[in-house]
Amino acid sequence: MAQDYQHVTHTFEPVYDGKSRILILGTFPSVKSRENHFYYGHPQNRFWKVLSALCMAPVPGTIEEKKKFLLQNHIAIWDVIAECDIIGSSDSSIKNAVPCDLGRILLHAPIKQIFANGGKAYELYQKYSYPLLKKEIIKLPSTSPANAAYQMDRLLMEWEPVRQALK
Repeated sequence: MAQDYQHVTHTFEPVYDGKSRILILGTFPSVKSRENHFYYGHPQNRFWKVLSALCMAPVPGTIEEKKKFLLQNHIAIWDVIAECDIIGSSDSSIKNAVPCDLGRILLHAPIKQIFANGGKAYELYQKYSYPLLKKEIIKLPSTSPANAAYQMDRLLMEWEPVRQALK
């Protein structure tokens, strides 16, 4: 049975502080992330494993541990889209998108580089955010379990610019 479009609004806040040096943008929270009320909540998503490996730190478990990990490592995270019509967790189904106000982070944090977690986040940033912000973004392969073409070692290699930007 085909799923129908659902209009969904992003319900959790970005994570950043006055020391955040990089911003990693996803597209929009998956169903699992929305259920867990935090970013990259699907147990098969490799986001937290990749960042932990790059920062040479243990993988955080709880939401509080994840927030602490991000802030300690000067990493801000948010999504490009604030609300949209979407089928399940399918980024490719996104339509009627309303972008997040990324200026909110850029005004309060010394962000030196923005990264897109996946092609769709990159595409939506270019469409909605770049015209306003004029800040370049680096496209990284998605950490989503749907991106089966990238095994963990290849993801780590491709995400190396994140580690370099944090030096």
